[in-house]
Amino acid sequence: MPQATAEQRLLRLSIGVTVVVSLFGVLFGLLSGSLSIVFDGVFAAIDAAMSGLALFVSRLVSRESNNRRFQFGYWHIEPMVLAFNGGTLMLLCFYAFLNAVDSFLAGGRHLDFDWAIAYAVIVCVVCFGMFFYEARANRRIGSDFVRLDAQSWLMSAAITSALLVAFGIAWSLRGTPYGHLTPYADPVVLALLTICLVFVPIRTVRKALQEVLLMTPPELDAKVRSVMDGVIARRGFKTYTSYAAKVGRAEFIEIHVAVPEGMRLDNVAEVDAIRREIADALGGEGPQRWLTIDFTADPRWL
Repeated sequence: MPQATAEQRLLRLSIGVTVVVSLFGVLFGLLSGSLSIVFDGVFAAIDAAMSGLALFVSRLVSRESNNRRFQFGYWHIEPMVLAFNGGTLMLLCFYAFLNAVDSFLAGGRHLDFDWAIAYAVIVCVVCFGMFFYEARANRRIGSDFVRLDAQSWLMSAAITSALLVAFGIAWSLRGTPYGHLTPYADPVVLALLTICLVFVPIRTVRKALQEVLLMTPPELDAKVRSVMDGVIARRGFKTYTSYAAKVGRAEFIEIHVAVPEGMRLDNVAEVDAIRREIADALGGEGPQRWLTIDFTADPRWL
């Protein structure tokens, strides 16, 4: 199955399951009186919207671009969506933390633990199942969108697991000398989780912003320089300049080779053979790579 097709199939599945989980969360949150569960449902609903946006972009970037206004394709949209997605998750964590602090200062919340525990068990199974399924499938696909979506399922699974533990502990404290502490279980766990989980989208946003700003990945720059240093030494060229960037799944590489004044390149076929040598050494050839190689005897063109 082609990468784009497999990616879109996984995202469609994720959207469908997320919508069901979000409705489930809001319903059980209202029944149990838990703001944590309501937040979990809202989190899932917004995550479904983000997955829908990711699916749209996945379809867009897999097309051949014949649009005169987007002659380089739609690759640049991918990191923008990833940054927006990660930023939204960060804001959700921040909002949940403030909500937890407010609830704690107000004396906590009294919950119906039967509904809360039933919700946590069911959603834990679903979230962990989706995470492992997408993570395993993405080892073959290698999609940033699927990777981020799998991380979102892991975040949801971690949140729900902690809720399950907290609800279980609070339920066991009922009727004991510590029973007065049970209302604080909901806000305390939610606050701790948001502090820990906010670092997951931070990494995603950082990587996406590097691509939006066209910052050259060190490993890509090192590969281009290694290949060109060898070509210069073997072919007797003077020097070269190279420029590289990674935007989403696309790589843009531009190489300018300085030819000594006395050197002759007899025909286009010879020049193309050198280009092919460089392209093969760089590897990763495909529609996602834009490679430009030119030759000049005038250093002003470098």
